[in-house]
This record gives sequence, structure tokens and C-alpha cells, in this order.
Amino acid sequence: MANILLNTECNRTCPYCFAEQEISRKAGDRITRENLTYIADFLWTNGKRDVSLVGGEPTLHPHCVDFILYLLDRGFDVTLFSNGLLDASVLDEFSRYLKDAPPDHFNIVCNLNDPVLTPPTSSGAAQLREFLSSMGSLITPGFNIYRPDFTLEFLFELIRAYGLRRFLRLGIAHPTPGGKSAFVRSRDMRRVVERLFTYCEIFEGHRIMPGLDCGFTLCSFSDRELDWLRRFSCRAVFRCSPAIDISPDMDLFHCLPLSRYRRRSLLEFDSMAEIASHFVRVRDEIRSEAAGVFVECDGCRHRLEDVCSGGGLCHVLSRFSDGAPLRDGETENERSASRMSS
Repeated sequence: MANILLNTECNRTCPYCFAEQEISRKAGDRITRENLTYIADFLWTNGKRDVSLVGGEPTLHPHCVDFILYLLDRGFDVTLFSNGLLDASVLDEFSRYLKDAPPDHFNIVCNLNDPVLTPPTSSGAAQLREFLSSMGSLITPGFNIYRPDFTLEFLFELIRAYGLRRFLRLGIAHPTPGGKSAFVRSRDMRRVVERLFTYCEIFEGHRIMPGLDCGFTLCSFSDRELDWLRRFSCRAVFRCSPAIDISPDMDLFHCLPLSRYRRRSLLEFDSMAEIASHFVRVRDEIRSEAAGVFVECDGCRHRLEDVCSGGGLCHVLSRFSDGAPLRDGETENERSASRMSS
């Protein structure tokens, strides 16, 4: 599924933000209708029917609702990633035109922060409540884990109070080369998993299904924990594949944390297969130097059998320091430009 960045504006500051470099690169950039149409044509021609709209905060784009309706009308399944902090006029548009959108074709992933660790303003809290109340049945709650001592209780309460979809999308916060945002380090991965499994009874009791996004490593889970995931039909992703993010000016990159790494223009490619091949080469170059986030990833049968990628590619890059450069010339030059450090 391709991710289209509608803009590089945001109205919230998150400690784990892995879009910070793309936002700072060209602050205030917004996709044009012409570029969106070109991207939609390109995806449709290549048989892609799923698309995600991201930012920044995509609802800050003045044509966000129009773009969603356009994509739905063309037959795309659309997922919108939002923080839920919508001005009243924008929320009115959402309520008027999208509240009754078919849930099989339109989904809102609302990324929610712990209100204790990152307290919202009074106006922000009110905006979020109004958004959840108005669009709740279309909302999948999302939570980015950036420290091992996280809590999920507030999410269960929001799901219950606002009738959100009973699926909790859980992601690992990723490092950005040269960035300063908070993220889960490989040495803390096991602690994160242990903490997550203290909530098993609540997930079961409330019939809420957890979904683990990319970045988790298979070896961080015990056999008992993996068995629970299987029995609960949990969707878990242990492979790191190119997200293929597309910027407002139609640049491509592997994913937001690697937005400054080996980016290319969509106009250079004739097919999604060509794009995928480019980013597979980038992945292979990096993983030829480090198989995964742990030393043990080298030779691991789960990685060799493509069951687990050994953590996210951005986490693998974070293993490198100035004393251990990548050997590939082009990759090394871009690594230096990005000021990657451990």
C-alpha cells in the first residue's frame, strides 16, 4: 500500500515523531490536485487499489475531504492517518461527507498519545473528543510505543467510550538517521513485549484485537506469547518491506524514517515493480552489512526464510557509527549526508 503525503504541516508535537526530517525539509508543502491525480492514475494502472493518506497532519490540507471523496469515487480503499485534532469547520466537513462512508473502503487510523506523558491543551482535548464522538465507528485507534514503560489503559477506555473499532494498531517508534526523536532501542525490545503481554486479559475481556506493525522482532517473543498471538488471530508483521511513501512533490522514499535516504522521483519510474526493485536493492545493500538489529540476526533461520526481517531497516541503520561505514560508495555518501549515528 502506497502512502501519499498530503502535506508537511502538523499541529501536534510528538516525542517519537519519525516524520520530523521530511516536515523540516520543506515545511508547509501541500500536494496539488494535479499531483494527486497523477499518483492515483499511476497506482490504478499498476493494479493498486489501496492507498493511505498521511502527513504531517493530512486534515490540515484544505482539500483533504475532497481528495478522500475523489479516491473513493475512483474505487480506491482509503486509509487516513490523523491525530484527530480537527478544527470545527474541518470536522463539520468530515461529518457531512464521510460519516456514512462504507467502512470496508474508508478507515481512519487515529494515532493517540498518552495524555499523562504528553498532555494535550484544553482545546486539543476538546477537538479530539469531538472527532472521536463524530467519526468513532470509522476510527481504528493507533498507538506508537517509544518507551518500555508505556500504558494502554486510556486506549481501552476510549474504544469503549466512543465505539471505536475494536482493533488496536500498535507500532514501534523508529529512529531517523541523524534525528533526535525518541524510539525503542533494540536492547529494550524484549521489555516492550513483556509489557504488552501484561494486557492479554484486557484484550481478551474487551474483545479488542491487537495488531503489531513493522519493527517488532520475532525473537523478542516467547513461544507462549507467539501462541497467544496466533490463538487471538493477531495480525503481526515481523518483516520490513518498503512502505513506498510519496511526498507532495512526488519524491519517493522507503518510509518516513528514511525520507532522506536514497529518495527518487516518481517520474523516473514506469511501474510499481520498478519502484519495488529499487528499494529492494537499497535494503539488500544495507543488510549485507548488518543482517538485523541484533548480531544474532546474521544466520538466523527466521530471517533467511523471510519470516522475520530482523527489525526495521531504519533500526539497522542506527547500528552504524562513524567508525563503521557502509562499504557501498553511493550508500556511504548518503549516509554521511544524513549524519547517521548510533
